[in-house]
Amino acid sequence: MIRLRSFQLSDVHDVSQIWQMTASHEQEKETLQVLSKQLGLDRDLVLVAEAPNGKVVGAIVGTLDGSSGFFYCLAVHPDYQKQRVGTRLVNALEQRFLQKGVKRIWITVDEGTEKLLPFYQHLGYTNSCSTRLEKDLLFSCRREIN
Repeated sequence: MIRLRSFQLSDVHDVSQIWQMTASHEQEKETLQVLSKQLGLDRDLVLVAEAPNGKVVGAIVGTLDGSSGFFYCLAVHPDYQKQRVGTRLVNALEQRFLQKGVKRIWITVDEGTEKLLPFYQHLGYTNSCSTRLEKDLLFSCRREIN
């Protein structure tokens, strides 16, 4: 069974490999920057999914800005996609956001992650815009927390 837990420094290799498989080279570099910044701020908002063999097969990075939460870098190893790993990571991060007083969660969907838009909509996120606001930004999705 897949186990969710907080990121540990020993996970960096597995997480980097997943991002290499699922993101462009430019996005992968940005993702590593977001990861290192967030680890310095609040390690509790960086989650991984671990397979029974101990290998990390998914990751998500969350950040806070006041009462808003943002998540980036949702990625699941191709061999584990369509097995609810991504859904479980999002749900776990949402719970951690709730514990920290978050009222609204935002996701930025760009050209590299546009394929995830139906997944986010399935989870209850709605488009807050549908035009290009800046280079490579296609959608900003949000979900209110009750």
